[in-house]
Amino acid sequence: MIRTLNERESSRLLESNYIGNLSYIYQNRPFIAPITYFFDKANDVIICYSAEGHKINAMRKNSSVSLGVSDVDSVNSWNSVLAQGRFLELSGSDAKAQLHIFSLGVKDLIINKEHRKLDFISEFSSKIYKDDLPVVFQIKVDEITGKMRRN
Repeated sequence: MIRTLNERESSRLLESNYIGNLSYIYQNRPFIAPITYFFDKANDVIICYSAEGHKINAMRKNSSVSLGVSDVDSVNSWNSVLAQGRFLELSGSDAKAQLHIFSLGVKDLIINKEHRKLDFISEFSSKIYKDDLPVVFQIKVDEITGKMRRN
C-alpha cells in the first residue's frame, strides 16, 4: 500500500535524517547532488553549506530548489519526502551561527541514530575549512510532501 504522508510525518522524516539530494536548476537544466543538511523545524528552514562552485553559482541565479530525503528498507518498505523552497545565502555572524546550529544538530542525529560518538564536525563532512568559512545557506521551506509504501 502506498499512501501520502501527512505534514507531521513528512516533517519527522526530514528532521530525523541529515543526508538528502539537493535539486537545483542551472542553464534551464535540472541537477541533483547529495548534501548534508539539518532541518531547523522551529524556523522552517533547512541549513546547509558548500564550497564555492557549480551548485552555489546555480542557486544564486535561480533560488528555487528542493531537497529529497528517503528511508528505504526494500522495494516494498520505504518513506520519501520532498521539501521545496528558496535558497538564501548567509554571511557574517548569521552564517557562523547557522553553521554552529547545523553542526550540533547533525552531530546529535549521528550520535542518536547511528550510535557513533563524534568529537568534531570534520569526522562526518570534509567541506568545513579551517581557514575559510564555506558558503552557508538556508532553504526556506515553502512545502513539504511525502509518500510511504508498506506491504
